[in-house]
Amino acid sequence: MTETPAYEPPKIWTWNKGSGGRFASINRPIAGATHDKELPVGRHPMQLYSLATPNGVKATVMLEELLALGHSGAEYDAWLIKIDGNQFGSGFVAVNPNSKIPALMDRSGPAPIRVFESGAILVHLAEKFGALLPSGGQARAECLSWLFWQMGSAPFLGGGFGHFYAYAPEKIEYAIDRYAMEVKRQLDVLDRRLADNEYLAGSEYTIADIAVWPWYGSLVKGVLYGAGEFLSVQDYKNVQRWTDAIAKRPGVQRGRMVNRTWGDPASQLHERHDASDFETKTQDKIAEPAAS
Repeated sequence: MTETPAYEPPKIWTWNKGSGGRFASINRPIAGATHDKELPVGRHPMQLYSLATPNGVKATVMLEELLALGHSGAEYDAWLIKIDGNQFGSGFVAVNPNSKIPALMDRSGPAPIRVFESGAILVHLAEKFGALLPSGGQARAECLSWLFWQMGSAPFLGGGFGHFYAYAPEKIEYAIDRYAMEVKRQLDVLDRRLADNEYLAGSEYTIADIAVWPWYGSLVKGVLYGAGEFLSVQDYKNVQRWTDAIAKRPGVQRGRMVNRTWGDPASQLHERHDASDFETKTQDKIAEPAAS
């Protein structure tokens, strides 16, 4: 039986075939729009264009938490952007030249302000409303440090471990082992921090928790990539405790429903334009669930 020869990279890489695996049909080595399509605009100050992936959930949870705190200026319209080529429409690319969800247009002032990248959206909204981000000192430093920890760490979880474990067209032992080791190290970092702190920045719930929870909370509950048993996530007791506490928050429960197109139809609110939509416009009430 002949072994597959080792891959030898060419001197110059060229894009001459699909990469295979899930999402391969939309991957490309260039940026920019592929077609003309304007974005809809609703009546609220905040216009969000997103999908309920972990990064998208950060933005909708943040907006729902702000509304729960009484910040009416955080009212928003959430428009669904499926990751099937819609992110390359001209209107969306104008809001986010990186063609990734979520993207926000803040229309509360005299001129619209675009904000892209989930971390930037969290900081923009926290500073705008003076909420969920400590004003100074060690607490602020901790909050921002853990926020940016998530930004730097999640690509190893998603694009690294998640891709090779769940989406790649073939299982590559080296790649899976390499990224599993890193993800377990990250979980240990979180577990040690949460052993002595209720939340990541200390005693108060902040945008750091909002950023980390959709990724690592889903991971330790075995939801993300179906990898709970593989990663022995039950061992991270402090992350489990923190995850459960955040999941009970009403703003989190609402936020994770917005722009969701999979799972229980009662958990899917494809678009959100009014607070009453959670009671009247989930997919179990208006239609058959959409394919993810």
